[in-house]
Amino acid sequence: MATFQGKSILLCGVGGQGTILMSKVLTAGLVSAGYDVKMSEVHGMAQRGGSVSTQVRYGEKVYSPIIGRGEADVLVAFEKMEAVRYAELLKPGGTALINDYEIMPLPVSSGAAEYPQNTVEQMRRAFDVRLIPASEIAKSLGNIRCTNIVLLGALIRAFSLEAIDWKDALNKSVPQKALALNTLAFDAGYAFEG
Repeated sequence: MATFQGKSILLCGVGGQGTILMSKVLTAGLVSAGYDVKMSEVHGMAQRGGSVSTQVRYGEKVYSPIIGRGEADVLVAFEKMEAVRYAELLKPGGTALINDYEIMPLPVSSGAAEYPQNTVEQMRRAFDVRLIPASEIAKSLGNIRCTNIVLLGALIRAFSLEAIDWKDALNKSVPQKALALNTLAFDAGYAFEG
């Protein structure tokens, strides 16, 4: 089998944050640009606020959607602890785009454990970490649920994927009633300079 020459993007978050929708928009845009794209979803306990990850690989020819340990070029984390949970899949020197947001898991909210501190600083020792207040940007637009599309806009800018028609990909993937908000969210994420 030939060596994979494309890019691998790992999206991770907590159930309900929109990781799967973001991966669908990302895939639609990459396919429209002529890339071979493979996507894999892992839901875990998504309905109960558990971890969710999606793997997107694209290039001239992609044989598998699965990203192995140390193979992801980019990690997009919708929550700080999810970045830590999936960091082993990111290649040394890879880029982590992390939402500056914390969701307290049950052991933390019940007082049985503490939310780990300095996680982003620790990740900076091995990776190019870019922290973005995506949830705050989404709230300022009127709906925290568009955090995923804010992160998508930031991802597109960070990795120079502007040549793709992302508005068309949004139009194909997002319900019409939410399209205007998601377009604003994409533009806000793209415009963010951190």
